[in-house]
Amino acid sequence: MIPYGILLTLAFVVPLSRLAVHAWTYDLHSHILLVPFVSAFLLHDRRETLPSRGPSATRLAGVAAAIGMLALAVAWRTTLSHNDMLAAYACAYVCLLAAGGFHFFGAAWMKAAAFPAAFLFLLMPLPDAIVDVLERASMVASSEAAAMYFALAGTPLVREGTLFELPTITLQVARECSGIRSSWMLFITSLVASNMFLASPWRRVVLVLFVIPLGILRNGFRVFVLGMLCVHIGPHMIDTAIHHQGGPIFFALSLVPFLGMLWWLQRGDRRTYGR
Repeated sequence: MIPYGILLTLAFVVPLSRLAVHAWTYDLHSHILLVPFVSAFLLHDRRETLPSRGPSATRLAGVAAAIGMLALAVAWRTTLSHNDMLAAYACAYVCLLAAGGFHFFGAAWMKAAAFPAAFLFLLMPLPDAIVDVLERASMVASSEAAAMYFALAGTPLVREGTLFELPTITLQVARECSGIRSSWMLFITSLVASNMFLASPWRRVVLVLFVIPLGILRNGFRVFVLGMLCVHIGPHMIDTAIHHQGGPIFFALSLVPFLGMLWWLQRGDRRTYGR
């Protein structure tokens, strides 16, 4: 399997190099640089529970290879944006790598390593169409959350969609304020945490789904804080670091309820499984 993986990587070295540059350049896809290392860590962490190599799963290997070749054909023969073309190449690479896993290790081994193997699909940049939908949805949802915070604080405002007219300033929740990067990182974090620290399938699902309202409330809170600073300190707060570089701070704040939910779900796991 190792020689196969090396040869496959060499065959994809050009698109993978372009993917690395793309991930380094665009914040939304910066997680891609960490995906192989996280997947390798997860495999190493459960190495003692992985079964020995079994008979080759020829049919599953063939299905994975066929999907990989189809993704490769899409990357070659269709007119895609640079981002979407790299997503197709990444899909092809991971599928062909999975085909090698089914062929050399067998179905039982791949089933035991399903999460680390599936995690590699996060090498794919989010397609442009999906990013557009997520940004629009996040803008609307974040505006609703911010309006709720302003109402609770008793702050007078006139609102029209994503536009907020406050006493000293007018705020627009734009695409750049959608918080999609932080929400996507929180979603990926929830996937890893649920797999590592929870045993119950439904509790894993609960933790992953929990980050959706959490991300919306966090981003709405960021808009609310910025608006309150502009109202009570001055409109110049719109040009400060809390607006332009404040994302990591609010992401860190969102980890508090996230870790609280994880702790609560772990307690349920201990009662159910005695762990």
